[in-house]
Amino acid sequence: MEDYVIQTEGLTKKFGDFTAVNEISFNVSKGEVFGFLGANGAGKTTAIKMLCGLLMPTSGKAEVAGFDVFKQSESIKRTIGYMSQKFSLYNDLTVWENITLYGGIYGLSKKQINERGKQLIHELEAESFVNKRGKDLPLGFKQKLAFSVALIHQPRIVFLDEPTGGVDPITRRQFWEMIYQTAESGTTVFVTTHYMDEAEYCDRVSIMVDGTIKALDTPAKLKKSFHAASMDEVFLQLARNVVEK
Repeated sequence: MEDYVIQTEGLTKKFGDFTAVNEISFNVSKGEVFGFLGANGAGKTTAIKMLCGLLMPTSGKAEVAGFDVFKQSESIKRTIGYMSQKFSLYNDLTVWENITLYGGIYGLSKKQINERGKQLIHELEAESFVNKRGKDLPLGFKQKLAFSVALIHQPRIVFLDEPTGGVDPITRRQFWEMIYQTAESGTTVFVTTHYMDEAEYCDRVSIMVDGTIKALDTPAKLKKSFHAASMDEVFLQLARNVVEK
């Protein structure tokens, strides 16, 4: 049997008469790099909030790391990691203070925080940055540090919400090397991005349009089925269909 760490069936979220997420169904495997794409307003953020235990679904079913999103949201929060482009580290805290804070939030002991924190600093070759405040860090390093902090408690799944926004191409490539290393270690990476070239790096890609999943497969199979040369063309075809309708 497939080792799924995320399972959804008919997952739906309504706000009054508005349906933000409409009966989506998909599974994500252990160690998979899963791309979750869609234009602004497509329902991506709402779906992620439900999977992270931050928003109660209206109907449907979903399990994350074996926990029910309806009944065990607190257990989900302790089992996952999360990183956002918009908010990742506290700017007024030093690198080490951020590590200590997030280690505590994720439930690590002082000893674990110290051990994992030193390991993290060593892996990032960040000894010279330890006492620098978040606001003084280069953006590329700041994003890589935020990703590492989201993994400090060794979660089964890490959610990355547009993690490479605003960074240069070289840093983006380095960041994706970190994603691959994380997946190879057995942690599932659930990533949203606006960069369609990054969709090519994912094992599978889901594309949301108007609250529903309109396409889900490997990048190669999606390009073949849409007769497209790139994921950008696939995305544009789906968006164009919606505009025409």
